[in-house]
Amino acid sequence: MKLAILDRDGVINYDSDAFIKHPDEWIALPGSLDAIARLSQAGWRVVVASNQSGIARGLFSMDTLNAIHAKLRREVAQAGGAIDAIFVCPHGPDDGCECRKPKPGLFTDISRRYDIDIKGMPAVGDSLRDLQAASAAGCAPWLVMTGKGRKTHASGGLPAGTQTRQDLAAVVDALLTEE
Repeated sequence: MKLAILDRDGVINYDSDAFIKHPDEWIALPGSLDAIARLSQAGWRVVVASNQSGIARGLFSMDTLNAIHAKLRREVAQAGGAIDAIFVCPHGPDDGCECRKPKPGLFTDISRRYDIDIKGMPAVGDSLRDLQAASAAGCAPWLVMTGKGRKTHASGGLPAGTQTRQDLAAVVDALLTEE
């Protein structure tokens, strides 16, 4: 099975320091929906793994998050692709859970759900914690320069083997070329 794991904010859509709290605030980054569609059409399963501490912080409800994700799925479908599943950590930074990136719990859940070894599978993020979680789970970390990516890259300390690309479309170009 070909599986790509994507962070949401800063990879698929514009990020906000004030959180994405409503479907109207969820705006796809240029080229990201088409990139996901190209993966889907090439037989890849696309999964989202995202920290969503806005729930724990009381900034939005699970119903609102579901509405945001319905918009994401709808727009990806309109581009000709599909999001196979969305895994979220609803906890706050101090909750001590195992699912909040940089811990690999979301990736462990993905592996369990699909009953596959995710070692070496691409995981795309824009923050160090995305890459650390991917690396801890044995995935191949990819950093995009969108969202917090430039700042993450400039800060250094990236996990060994991290590949860097301009955006999700460039990651997909590389993945489809490797096939």
